[in-house]
Amino acid sequence: MTTSPEPKPWPVMSLAEAHALMTAPGTQFEIEEVSIRGVPTRVWKNAPATLRDIFLAGRSHGGKTFLVYEDDRATFESFSRAALAIAHALLRDGVKKGDRVAVAMRNLPEWPAAFFGAALTGAIVTPLNAWGQGAELEYALNDSGANVVFLDGERLDRLADGHLGNCKALTRVYVTRDTRAHADARVHRLEEITGAVNDWGRLPELPLPDVSLLPDDDATIFYTSGTTGAQKGALGTQRCTGTTVFAGLFSGQRAFIRKGEPVPDPAARTLQRASLVAIPFFHTTGCQSILAGALYGGSKLVTMHRWDVEQAMDLIEREQITVAGGVPTIAWQILEHPNRERYNLSTLESVAYGGAPASAELVRRIKQVFPAASPGSGWGMTETSATFTHHSGEDYVRKPDSAGPSIPVGELRIVGEQGETLPAGVVGELWAKGPHVVKGYWNKPEISAETFTDGWVKTGDLAYLDDEGWLYIVDRKKDMLIRGGENIYCTEVEGVLYEHPAVMDASVVGLPHKQLGEEPGAAVTLKAGAEASEEELRAFVAERLARFKVPVRILVLDETLPRNANGKILKKEVKKLLGVG
Repeated sequence: MTTSPEPKPWPVMSLAEAHALMTAPGTQFEIEEVSIRGVPTRVWKNAPATLRDIFLAGRSHGGKTFLVYEDDRATFESFSRAALAIAHALLRDGVKKGDRVAVAMRNLPEWPAAFFGAALTGAIVTPLNAWGQGAELEYALNDSGANVVFLDGERLDRLADGHLGNCKALTRVYVTRDTRAHADARVHRLEEITGAVNDWGRLPELPLPDVSLLPDDDATIFYTSGTTGAQKGALGTQRCTGTTVFAGLFSGQRAFIRKGEPVPDPAARTLQRASLVAIPFFHTTGCQSILAGALYGGSKLVTMHRWDVEQAMDLIEREQITVAGGVPTIAWQILEHPNRERYNLSTLESVAYGGAPASAELVRRIKQVFPAASPGSGWGMTETSATFTHHSGEDYVRKPDSAGPSIPVGELRIVGEQGETLPAGVVGELWAKGPHVVKGYWNKPEISAETFTDGWVKTGDLAYLDDEGWLYIVDRKKDMLIRGGENIYCTEVEGVLYEHPAVMDASVVGLPHKQLGEEPGAAVTLKAGAEASEEELRAFVAERLARFKVPVRILVLDETLPRNANGKILKKEVKKLLGVG
């Protein structure tokens, strides 16, 4: 009779031990200290130094499939030829290092080609929110001073009602998937440069532009989500994206090191890593983490015209997707879909999400439904060039309420009202520092000075660190409610609502009160086929939290809560649903 081996204890190696081992001299993730804008900063010694280095790493993957959109497919090599064709066209247009080149379109294959084509010229690439209306696109184009913009037909239509005419700095507009004639002489078809996606492989080989690029050169402007106030353009460097790419590689390997297992050899994989992309490329996570990471590592990216859960499951089966996710709602939709078992989803190795709080139940459900898939999450913001902390695997199962620990080139502080660093377990404002923190906000020196200091970004998040260095986000500083002198953290109440088995989405906001100042209200979305009344949900919260934290009103909805393109719930819109504002 044979007996099963005893399971290894978790973790085999502490976080500090794993970091020390993985960053030792001579390793892939060796760390060195450099001065960034006068501030001593830890950096990855071997990370890709520029967007051009990421591009060249991607080209080395040759004939592997890189981009899939409906019937369009591009290999790494054909993509590279399209990006170089765009780069040389921009040089002919007079674009030079430091000029701003904007991109505003759906997650089409042309998006990455335009982004990296512009990057190869040394331009500061400026992705714009494709969900934005004409006035919002006009604002970003004028604020950035973009000389050139790449659009799809839908975005061009939004700019047509006078907005394009107000963008005086624009000298050239390239539009894809649009065959109409346009009165504006600046408008040209992108296909005149690249041809159709499936023909990119026939483009001639062109040399790399002869442009000097250094790690701390300006590289990108990503506009903040704009959930409150005017959009701000976060100015990132070449190093920012390279750091984010390496952070993703590091965190994946760390999970094996912590388990005491050898890191799998990527060359030994029989199945190409493939991601179903549900996050817009114009979002820092979609671009710097997913797109740049896939290009560097040789992964396939599959995009959709718009999110549809049944089509997503079909694509997972057909394209043998290994990584899926986006925001927690997307993960829930797959898990709870009545037709899920009709599809072969066994290739999934990771279900990762961010942009919104997720319940501990979601972690358990992922492991239950997809035993071979690792749940993953993390914390980050536009100002940190995507994910700053990474949380996955057994660590996530063990601490499902946490956003994970920082990577070793990043630093986190919890800061009190007087600027003092607070000890473990005490809530304060989260500050972050690292080579992937952006330089500041484009054309906004005063706001930059308020937000960035000595390499640190003041995030506006209320959080605490535990004794092991794991981060716990408590709330947005501006979202904390004060009810009659008592503090209420919205995420705490949302977390309890997420524990209810019928709730898929939850948002807590402040409702004005004449005597108390404000009191909590909530809107929730129920899972498909589930039922729960307002009274039941209020009673559920009351059993778990102090009475003053119980929402005085809970709006129960069938449709998903209003979100921006980055997956963040729009609390202003939630307030409107509750009759406020």
